[in-house]
Amino acid sequence: MRRAIRRTGLSAFADIERDVLAGRALLWLALNGASGAATIDAVAATRLELTETGMVCIITACEGQTMARWLPLISGIETYAKAEGCRGMRVYGRRGWLRALNGYRQTHVIIQKELR
Repeated sequence: MRRAIRRTGLSAFADIERDVLAGRALLWLALNGASGAATIDAVAATRLELTETGMVCIITACEGQTMARWLPLISGIETYAKAEGCRGMRVYGRRGWLRALNGYRQTHVIIQKELR
């Protein structure tokens, strides 16, 4: 997950770790037990945020290998979010997520300028 966080710069590992340990965020694991011993194929962190228009579930970081194996598990996060009263999902990440996640659309952009 650190690699995804470093690549996007949209969050900080220490903040996600602190929120997970305090119960303010969840850590989701995609396990692969095909080889006999379970290995982690992917990891994601989510948090719920109350906005002016209602609760949303935000995937703040996600990293994994062999996306085709674990991407369908995102629907489980969506089911959890709906059960928690969320009106939607948000993903903080790279543009490539738009191609990967069916039913998601780009609604906003983040523009950035580095100050030196």
